[in-house]
Amino acid sequence: MLFSWVARSAPGLSMVFLVILAYYVITREAAASGFTLMRNNEADSLSRPARITFMTPTTYEGAGFWTLIFAYYCLTIHILVSSFPLRSMWSIFDISRCLERTARSKSLRDYKISHRRRGSFTSLSSSETLTSSKELPSPSSTASSEAGDTETEFVPESETGIDRVIHAIIIPNYKEEMDTLRETLDVIASHPLARDTYDVYLAMEAREPNVETKALAIINEFVKKFRSIDFTLHPSDIPGEAPGKGSNMAWAGRKLSEKYPLSVRKDVIITGIDADSHLSSNYFALLTSMHNAHPETATTTLYAAPIIFDRNAHEVPAIVRVADILWGAAGMSGLYRGSSIAPPTSVYSLPLQLVDRVGGWDCDSEAIGEDLHMYLKCFFALNGNLTVRTIHSPVSQSNVKGDGGEGVKRVYNDMDARYKQALRHMWGALDVGYAIRKFVELWRERKHTTRAFRPLHLALKHPNDSYMKNHFDADPEQPLESGIYSEVTTETIKEPDWQRTFLLAHRLFEAHFLPLHTTIMIVTSTLYMNVTEGGPDPHNVGWIFAICKVLRTVGLLECAFLLFLYERFHKIGATTREKEMQEAGLAKGMCFSHRSAKSNFIDYLVFPLVAPLYGSIPSAQAQLMHFFTNDLVYTVSKKVTRQRAKSFIAEVLS
Repeated sequence: MLFSWVARSAPGLSMVFLVILAYYVITREAAASGFTLMRNNEADSLSRPARITFMTPTTYEGAGFWTLIFAYYCLTIHILVSSFPLRSMWSIFDISRCLERTARSKSLRDYKISHRRRGSFTSLSSSETLTSSKELPSPSSTASSEAGDTETEFVPESETGIDRVIHAIIIPNYKEEMDTLRETLDVIASHPLARDTYDVYLAMEAREPNVETKALAIINEFVKKFRSIDFTLHPSDIPGEAPGKGSNMAWAGRKLSEKYPLSVRKDVIITGIDADSHLSSNYFALLTSMHNAHPETATTTLYAAPIIFDRNAHEVPAIVRVADILWGAAGMSGLYRGSSIAPPTSVYSLPLQLVDRVGGWDCDSEAIGEDLHMYLKCFFALNGNLTVRTIHSPVSQSNVKGDGGEGVKRVYNDMDARYKQALRHMWGALDVGYAIRKFVELWRERKHTTRAFRPLHLALKHPNDSYMKNHFDADPEQPLESGIYSEVTTETIKEPDWQRTFLLAHRLFEAHFLPLHTTIMIVTSTLYMNVTEGGPDPHNVGWIFAICKVLRTVGLLECAFLLFLYERFHKIGATTREKEMQEAGLAKGMCFSHRSAKSNFIDYLVFPLVAPLYGSIPSAQAQLMHFFTNDLVYTVSKKVTRQRAKSFIAEVLS
């Protein structure tokens, strides 16, 4: 379908149109200004450079109106470039302040201590349950779709209120090293809530060799440390499903949905984490608290947390380290208090009932950016009235690494691995096309006031009538029949929030248009100034390009100051994690990366290289390829594995 292709290719088409516009304006204005390249004579043309001169034209015939479009769009891009770091800086400052407050929270410490002292029995789960079961009780319940602001405080609850929340933790993984998975499970198993409320699901791929043996070995090792632990195997032969994190999440979501009946379903919260993500016990304590403290929006809320690269940052080249810092800062730019648009990065949580109403995770090639894609799906399903809350507990991540080597080869391999990861990130520009299509759908259905949904695993059995808008719009008070409609839940939804929809469009533009458009405008505006310098300015746009030069400088200074603010955030996050791991007895052999101005001064020198190398170039590559295909061969990034300190190794060997 032409519309689908145009929507999918929107970022690439914008790139092509912008280049054509710039070429047309520059060539026309150069000719109109009398710009030409002249050589003194043919004899010394090889030894002497060309001389730029201006010849006065008889009549001025420039690009006219298109010059104004070019100039004012250039100004718009530069304003966005200089304003984006400001929002990121404020968000980092605000999050750091909240992290300090959380670290000093006496009620949070007392709560965790009280849970450590309690004993509980662990329900053992069979791996057969989620790989082959077909039928289970179905019901769901009516939910609210009200929006709200982010929260920062831990609100103590009674133990009964806390324990009714079940955390379904999905860990998508494919060919991950056993040590990586063990370390991640060791970390979450050390949490006070683990034995009472954590249901862990290893979302694996059936195409991985000996995967069942691997899964059963892990389950046998950790079965007594969680409320339950199980694994799912995503089949490799489902038409239209692309391998990757999204498809693994989707399959695990379908299977775990079968386990939870009506009595507990409204208090089941799904958290998706990477195989190497280390979450503090504060994450789930704060998540539980916010879910209980806001029952009116509990089932329509998506929770996001900042990420921090504090594991092996000292082992990767500075440019890779800074690329990850700026990537994390971009993800944090929407997590400040009061933000209504807060797409997650890598790790996020959402209630099972919200997963039900949106039909679970998508599995096609377009959903490769699984975190942003699921956010968009929830956003449009609720007409923009999605509640977002920030969990002020940084998620520890490891920097991507290459295939090793020594010296320059090692640096190259690490940089190459980071570029491949950047290409995957920029491949997420496909979400722009998805958002465009959902916006058109939102406009068409803007007058609908009720919708219906089934629990995820039952909706998949009845795909043709699982989302029955028209039936319930006709008569929302009509009682449901027994049988096929007995498990259907109806919801009343608010009218579309157009202000939030506009803000979402702005954030998508920042993520998938701005990096490449900035590079194009910097290069072409510089060319424009060179070819028109000294010539007439009939459009009165010279002042625009002068301002753009200032804004570029301001943007660079803001990025440097952003790195400075990040130092405080990193220190709080890394120190808190190391302290918690020491208390849990897991610190020995675990990687910790602390920053200091003395050891990381080079970061402030290389950061200008990050934007073109890991932003503009992979963005251009992805957008050009989107003209022809959705598919990207998904490869798993190499991650840091548990390492033992030399003294510890010596101790073991002796």
